[in-house]
Amino acid sequence: MMFDDRLEIHSPGKLPNIVTVENIKHERFSRNPRIARTLTEFGWVREMNEGVKRIYSEMESYFLHEPKYTEPGNKVVLTLENNILSRHLIVNDKMMKKYDELNDLNDDEKAILHIMYNTGEKMTTALAARITNRGRNFASKLLKSLVNKEILEWHGTSKQDRNQYYTLAE
Repeated sequence: MMFDDRLEIHSPGKLPNIVTVENIKHERFSRNPRIARTLTEFGWVREMNEGVKRIYSEMESYFLHEPKYTEPGNKVVLTLENNILSRHLIVNDKMMKKYDELNDLNDDEKAILHIMYNTGEKMTTALAARITNRGRNFASKLLKSLVNKEILEWHGTSKQDRNQYYTLAE
């Protein structure tokens, strides 16, 4: 269930005997060892409890509260709290340290940078147009402006390359 301030994930069944809500961060046990072994063999999972560790790590990296596990009735509930305002301020602060000219950018440029910084994904002209609710020509000029300011790097073989994209400059 998704709420404004949290995400709740409900999983049927209780935790295995050796795992409790208090030790779930460090205890390793698979509820379905066959599925776990298959996922490992395909290379989709490296080790048991990897997802739990990652959840804790990701929440910490965004300065959010630790995940909360509860066992109401015959299910396990994972609650991930979110503080949008706090996270936005933290991301903005990190970006200010990395990009000195952030205050000189317009709102559309900031919106594109925030999305790229938060997701680590590539940016295309079509995506920039959707983010800014403007046309492709406007988005193209906007991205080129960020390249000229050495904030983005352009990747492509020519200006007509259908696979061209932009990444954050190193």
